[in-house]
Amino acid sequence: MNISYNWLKELIAFDLSPEALAKRLTDVGLTVEAVHPAGTDFVLDVDLTSNRPDCLSHLGVAREVGVITNSNFLEKQGESASAVSAIPIPAALAGEIVRINAPDLCHRFTARIVKNVKIGPSPDWLVERLEAIGERSINNVADITNFVMHELGQPIHSFDLDKLAEQRIIVRRAKDGESITTLDEVERELDESMLAICDADKPVAVAGVMGGLDSGITDETVNVLVEVAYFKRKNIRATSRRLNLTTEASYRFERGVDIDNLIRASARATQLISELAGGTAGEFVDLYPTRSTLNEIQSPDISTAVRRLTGLEVQTDECRRILRELGIKVPESAGGPQIYVSPSWRHDLSIEEDLVEEVARHVGYESIRSEIPPAFGAGEYQANEAREQRMRLVLADIGIDEAISYSFIGTQLDGAIESVPGIFDKAPDDKYVTLTDSVIEGAVRMRATILPGLLDAIRLNLNHQRRDLKLFEMGRIFGSSESEDLLPKEQKTLSLVMTGGELNEGLAASLRNLDFYDLKGAIQAALDAAGVYGSDFQAADVKHLRRGQAAVVSLDGQTIGYAGRLDDAVAGKYKFKQPVYVGEINLDLAMDLPAAISVYKPLSKYPSIVRDVSFVAKRDITFAQVCEAAAAGQFDLLRGLSFVDVYEGQGIAPDERSLTIRLEYRSDERTLVEDEVESVHKEIVERIERELAVKQRV
Repeated sequence: MNISYNWLKELIAFDLSPEALAKRLTDVGLTVEAVHPAGTDFVLDVDLTSNRPDCLSHLGVAREVGVITNSNFLEKQGESASAVSAIPIPAALAGEIVRINAPDLCHRFTARIVKNVKIGPSPDWLVERLEAIGERSINNVADITNFVMHELGQPIHSFDLDKLAEQRIIVRRAKDGESITTLDEVERELDESMLAICDADKPVAVAGVMGGLDSGITDETVNVLVEVAYFKRKNIRATSRRLNLTTEASYRFERGVDIDNLIRASARATQLISELAGGTAGEFVDLYPTRSTLNEIQSPDISTAVRRLTGLEVQTDECRRILRELGIKVPESAGGPQIYVSPSWRHDLSIEEDLVEEVARHVGYESIRSEIPPAFGAGEYQANEAREQRMRLVLADIGIDEAISYSFIGTQLDGAIESVPGIFDKAPDDKYVTLTDSVIEGAVRMRATILPGLLDAIRLNLNHQRRDLKLFEMGRIFGSSESEDLLPKEQKTLSLVMTGGELNEGLAASLRNLDFYDLKGAIQAALDAAGVYGSDFQAADVKHLRRGQAAVVSLDGQTIGYAGRLDDAVAGKYKFKQPVYVGEINLDLAMDLPAAISVYKPLSKYPSIVRDVSFVAKRDITFAQVCEAAAAGQFDLLRGLSFVDVYEGQGIAPDERSLTIRLEYRSDERTLVEDEVESVHKEIVERIERELAVKQRV
């Protein structure tokens, strides 16, 4: 946001150099990134956060300067625009000039007619003001609307009244397939999710974004209709994204304008049009179908709240002065209910902490002392922290790098990735946690899964030609809750992603491609490190995993997560050209199980006997089923059963395969002889054949 130093001087009296003003604004949270000379003026490049749309104007910044310097607004232009006479319109007639058919999207709409306008170049002072902040001059009426927008923060659009069918305005939802050629001479197709400003026949502007070319101001324009309106923020943001069209107007509407500022902005624009273009003010219409309410904030003792939350000692009178000069209505006296009312231009003030922040930033963040807060049990490990640390160490030891991603994500993958069990249990219909004012552009969700952040990291690395990647992250995910405190539900999860090949240190080429079993082994190793044994992987259908290469992870019969290869649909959104394996488990559910205690056992001094055996089985028979069948017999001498190989091909039917396993026999009391091993081995093989309907391959 470019702010003119000379322009500010016309709004409020202060005595600071441009450099000193930049520093003071930065100190109160309006970061000035640079100060540029512009002729006889200086321009401050102010970087604003999305929750401060009130400062997207010279008036808004002037308010902050007034608090900083304890100065007053100048009567010339300041807080109240010059009065402009208007022809009163009866309510019935107003509906003939302007009609709002979508009051849920257009909360307020004003239209003022200015007649006998003479279009021409703007005076030098107006051209200089606009060019200083990076706006080019077009004509006097267009320049005036831009000038007032930068002065008061309210976007304004002017129509050629005589080009409007029946000289009327209808605010309605666009129709699917309806089109309009905007002022940038691009034809744009609209749909019913968008709000359109129309005449009696067709759209003449995309509400809050850009006007139409056919109804724009030209040298032949004589009569002008000045539109100043308030549109629903979310709708303007969605329309701007859908049309891939961002303008100065949409930028302000998306963040929120002052609904009580419309008449003043309209009067200011009309005044300048009358002075600079010879116009005569005519009829004025103000339709306000969706009323807004101001936020009431209770703070029994604002000075005490400031001290409690920041440690700053600020007298009550000074707190009240700061808040009053910022436009906040403060209680008349210290007694009685202490209710503060936020001004219409501050959508971000709603709780006591917001008031404290306003006081703290003007007193000075640098005044807040660094102190260690008192705490009992400081330095102690939190529950399960030691177990989680062991998991991190094990994952790092097997070559998986830890990542940290944002908790804020976009909506692109809503419903595409299945969240771990537990986070959406008993969740309301709107199960995602949505931010009212996102810190990152487009990141309006609190993540319900860690995977989007890790997949973004994989994409970034692949774009930098790194194809062999293994990442994990431990963090919290969020879901909506119907609890009494209305706080979102939080759960801690472990997520892993793998792609490419297994790369050993010192080698430039990978030895082999990573697969599902690398992911499975990593998850099992992490759980084992936390003392949670017996994890079970069962084939299942998971929304974002490829069918046939997906499994749910269970502990003691309870599902805690999933693992598998990323589905082609999700992989396609990231443009992955190689397999990506992902897994996520609910650590809170896993850590509910007590950690197994490690018990020392000396190695047996007696040797073991190993037997390999192959079975011809149907393709749906798994190694886990073989293990269960063998273990069900509870054979004391059977000490181990492991997977060796699987064979498919010549000599094996198409619907079958050969599964080779290894059985280990040992006794802790004596050296086994061949006959007793053979007897037990034969019984186990027969049991497996009988229970699974397989046959031994010879």
